[in-house]
Amino acid sequence: MWRFAVVIAASGALAMSGCANNTESGGSETKSTTAAKVEKVDAIANSVPEPIKSSGKLVIGTDPTYPPNEFKDPAGKIIGFDVDLMNAIAATLGLTPEYRASLFDKIIPSVQGGNYNVGMSSFTDSKKREEQVDFVTYFNAGSSWAQKVGAGINPEDACGLKVAVQTATVQDTEEMPARSKKCVDAGKPAINVIKFDDQTAATSAVMLGQADAMSADSPVTAYAIKQSNGKLEAAGDIFDSAPYGWAVQKGSPLAASLQQALQHLIDNGAYEQVATNWGAEKGMIEKPVINGATS
Repeated sequence: MWRFAVVIAASGALAMSGCANNTESGGSETKSTTAAKVEKVDAIANSVPEPIKSSGKLVIGTDPTYPPNEFKDPAGKIIGFDVDLMNAIAATLGLTPEYRASLFDKIIPSVQGGNYNVGMSSFTDSKKREEQVDFVTYFNAGSSWAQKVGAGINPEDACGLKVAVQTATVQDTEEMPARSKKCVDAGKPAINVIKFDDQTAATSAVMLGQADAMSADSPVTAYAIKQSNGKLEAAGDIFDSAPYGWAVQKGSPLAASLQQALQHLIDNGAYEQVATNWGAEKGMIEKPVINGATS
């Protein structure tokens, strides 16, 4: 584990100037991070495709409903772990990040269509998604469940229970169908999957008793538990670890630019500090790759 005294703020272009403060509020916790200057690296910046380089900006599509990775602060500004990291990437590339809010399942089609340069929304890099876009891996996350304290739910025996998920996530498209089929094959009732357009609503459903449990990416579940003021707890262990990736158009040289920029931030310690700021150290990687799906 490396230790460096550098902090990246979640403040868009201000991450490039290194002179801003950011405050993140959620539940009972408020924390501030102070920006440190992230220098442009010419050798990496020169690898950016010319149309993007000429525009001076990196257009990023994201669904800001997935705290702590990407979400909105009380003022409506998009912040989070992914945002801090992408701000640092953009600064390294000499670009200004421009975040555009979108529904999760619209992001990859918009990357394919050229409306966004990058899709950044805690995407699990999967073989199926790699048929549509290329991914640059930047983090490892599993899935995990949360329940009301004392509910005694076992994800391996959740037949007939109501489980909340965000629409189009791997929990919705892969985990729940597989678990529910296992229940039916065993002669038990299927899982009642309750789908929401955003993760905050899925978490609230458990808090309000509208769902028995929720399943989400492990850092998201951990954050939800932390912010619940003691009302939620983990149900079972983390499972199915897989890489997160930034989505770009198939064959785009931008993938290599992002990969080089991230390796630079890993090497100089900025990546670790961003992860540490958001309690995401357990998912750090040492070497980003293009299309690193394991399944």
